[in-house]
Amino acid sequence: MRKIILLGYMGSGKSTIANRLSNSTEIPFVDLDKSIEERTNLSINEIFEQKGEIYFRKLEREIFIELLNSSGNLIISLGGGAPCYANNHELLKGKNVVSIYLKASVETLFERLVSNKSKRPIIANMDEDELREFIAKHLFERSFYYNQAQYKVSVDDITKDDAAQKIIEILA
Repeated sequence: MRKIILLGYMGSGKSTIANRLSNSTEIPFVDLDKSIEERTNLSINEIFEQKGEIYFRKLEREIFIELLNSSGNLIISLGGGAPCYANNHELLKGKNVVSIYLKASVETLFERLVSNKSKRPIIANMDEDELREFIAKHLFERSFYYNQAQYKVSVDDITKDDAAQKIIEILA
């Protein structure tokens, strides 16, 4: 039972690429953040506001482990911060796990995020300079955890379909 884990920064295309990968491989796809929202009947933002980040991170790890231990093959898209907390990065190297870091440059992430900031409350009120600096700082802080993935696929200057195809080649 193979678990294919996609990780990377917000805007790297994790959910979209996981969905395309699922369609191509017929392996079911689960978005970890959506699973958390379904379990709590709250949005991620509401969880942070009402229960705090520690509660969220504990629940995130619990559901991640449940997904990893579930029967059958599964594609799991992680939230951008998931690998960075509670030693989740160690789960990226588990038995029957294939972990793939969707690596994007600061510029690629900026271009993708600047146009839909309103959908992401953490960056919604930032101006362009603040956003670019925020992305660069976060990528630097998270790079150790992201680089724990077994494979890296650069998503700069390629389509989501091309990224999914590269992952299919890794899985072959």
